[in-house]
Amino acid sequence: MNIKYPFKLTPAEEGGFLIQFIDLPEAYSEADTEDEAFYMATDVLNLSLECRLENNEPIPEASDIDTKYKVMPSANIQSALSIRNAKDATRMSTADLARAMGVTWPVADKLTNPKHYPSLRQLEKAANALGRRLVISLV
Repeated sequence: MNIKYPFKLTPAEEGGFLIQFIDLPEAYSEADTEDEAFYMATDVLNLSLECRLENNEPIPEASDIDTKYKVMPSANIQSALSIRNAKDATRMSTADLARAMGVTWPVADKLTNPKHYPSLRQLEKAANALGRRLVISLV
């Protein structure tokens, strides 16, 4: 899953830049430089998506806007989001996923927890149980 969320970078009156995500209205920050803006944008994106995942809130897909201002969430958030989306698409419960993976319910439940760092083996088992394939890329 290659998720890049676009954000607006607007010069602030007092100097620096204001950061506002197009798809996540609660995700905003500020930075002194354009380089710092990418760091701050990644940080606020991770916090916003982590909060939404923990509260089981809807997460909008990233807009496909042609801009150089895009960042990706961390790997653990991407994996939690990917498992959650695949579970929703297949309408598979956590209990069914656990049975298909041959693990306990808490183990399967942790796969959608953004604070959990699953192993590649766990992700591959989950992908297979969901009728998917695990693909890893470095970008």
